[in-house]
Amino acid sequence: MQQRAVETRQLILEKAAEVFDEGGYRAARIAEIMHRAGITQGALYFHFSSKLDLARTVMLAQRESVVLPPGPDGLQRLIDTTLLLAHELQTNKLLRAGVRLAVEQEEIGFVDDSPYQEWAEVFRGQLEAAATRGELRSHVEVDRLAVLLVGCYTGVQHFSKLANARADLPDRIADLWHYMLLGIAPPQVAAEMIVNPEPPLLAAG
Repeated sequence: MQQRAVETRQLILEKAAEVFDEGGYRAARIAEIMHRAGITQGALYFHFSSKLDLARTVMLAQRESVVLPPGPDGLQRLIDTTLLLAHELQTNKLLRAGVRLAVEQEEIGFVDDSPYQEWAEVFRGQLEAAATRGELRSHVEVDRLAVLLVGCYTGVQHFSKLANARADLPDRIADLWHYMLLGIAPPQVAAEMIVNPEPPLLAAG
């Protein structure tokens, strides 16, 4: 029974993510989420107290929905992570919904910067490793750069979403790195970094 409850909760999150991603919070209907999940109202409210609770849970689950790319910690893995996220945002509905709800949250009725802070922590970890490996210029402040990168990424992905449903997002993130590397990495390190906007599996082949 415990395993079934875990599976039901995950199913609700996935179907809610589909609905939130398609139309945003205000257009989402609990009845539609229940229909897609094939559950009763009682089953849904057993796991989530309200539509707002469900939306907030989806928003906070975005980091857990992505497996970071392999490789040693450092600047290259950070670049690979941001490019992987660009492709995930084209297909991963839980991530897409979480990002959309994070952008919409003031309109929804809650304010929580923890999704942004979680990604800043991921980026900070890779930047700290990069600094230890001598991959960053001496003037770079890791904490400030991590927050800046999250802000830049948020803006770029939102612009791409509005412009063409994120079809060009990997290319835009690659552009971001081509310019950012000039300011944060020594020339020889910047020249060694691989910034490939192709899907990871295709790039590996």
